[in-house]
Amino acid sequence: MALTTVSARDFARDLASAKQAANSGPVIVTDRGRPGYGLLKIEDYDNLTVTHDTSLLAAMDGIPGGDFTFEPPQLTGNDLKPADLN
Repeated sequence: MALTTVSARDFARDLASAKQAANSGPVIVTDRGRPGYGLLKIEDYDNLTVTHDTSLLAAMDGIPGGDFTFEPPQLTGNDLKPADLN
């Protein structure tokens, strides 16, 4: 994926070239030499903004190095105490 940078002046003069460059990757439009705007194909924009409903289990499965077993201790009746809310 190529990143193209064009000045705001060139962008205004030749929009077709900027659109063609966006087919290969993002186009950064500079204003007075500083990045000011970005141009993307709508498909690329959608890929960045679409949220996917992911379960907590699926998200945790995606974490590298998470191959371990967690077995919390079992509580007995003697371990339980009423909360002191005073």
